[in-house]
Amino acid sequence: MKRVEKAERIRVLLEELQGEIEIPLDHRDPFTLLVAVVLSAQTTDARVNLVTPALFEAASTPRDMALLSPEVILAHIRTCGLAPSKSRNLQALSELLVERHGGEVPSTFEELEALPGVGHKTAGVVMAQAFGHPAFPVDTHIHRLAARWGLSNGSTVERSERDLKAVFPEECWNDLHLRIILFGRSHCPALRHDLDACPICSWASSGRRKREEHARWKKPRSRRGAPSGPRR
Repeated sequence: MKRVEKAERIRVLLEELQGEIEIPLDHRDPFTLLVAVVLSAQTTDARVNLVTPALFEAASTPRDMALLSPEVILAHIRTCGLAPSKSRNLQALSELLVERHGGEVPSTFEELEALPGVGHKTAGVVMAQAFGHPAFPVDTHIHRLAARWGLSNGSTVERSERDLKAVFPEECWNDLHLRIILFGRSHCPALRHDLDACPICSWASSGRRKREEHARWKKPRSRRGAPSGPRR
């Protein structure tokens, strides 16, 4: 099966399995979405949604957030991963939004990626979900599934993004990146996953891929406290 044909079958199946979906991060506008996506790095969406109500009560605009100290922001987001650096980035990016963009979130990749704490993936999510710009942000879930399904041979998320854009229609990118993330979380975990029982991996993954993953998760775990070999 050609990659484009496989991609179309995956797209249809995801829509059938999931129905209507929306971004799982609670937000009101482009700025609150940007903040939520920055907070979501190494943090679950559920955790982000727990901390943002109080944070947005304190500051829901770039002007208000810029007036808060990193310490005050940290008090609201402390339970998120990498909270100290995120608090500094949120305060700094809010200042730049006020100084350079009139208190508005810019709608280009170049301007978004110039903000503290905003990488290509975060910019892609904001471009896609806040502004409707075609984008295919690739996180670890999408990168893993693109390889499992034989849609990319890339060793980097950048290569996976290029490969996925090549096989899926542009008008589907914004929707599909969410669907693949949700599928990875609910049906297709990274570890000890039975590919033959998966509604997509069962037919999309190659026989070699299935054997390799099966061999990895069937290996006996070492006993706790047993020597683990020389340190490196």
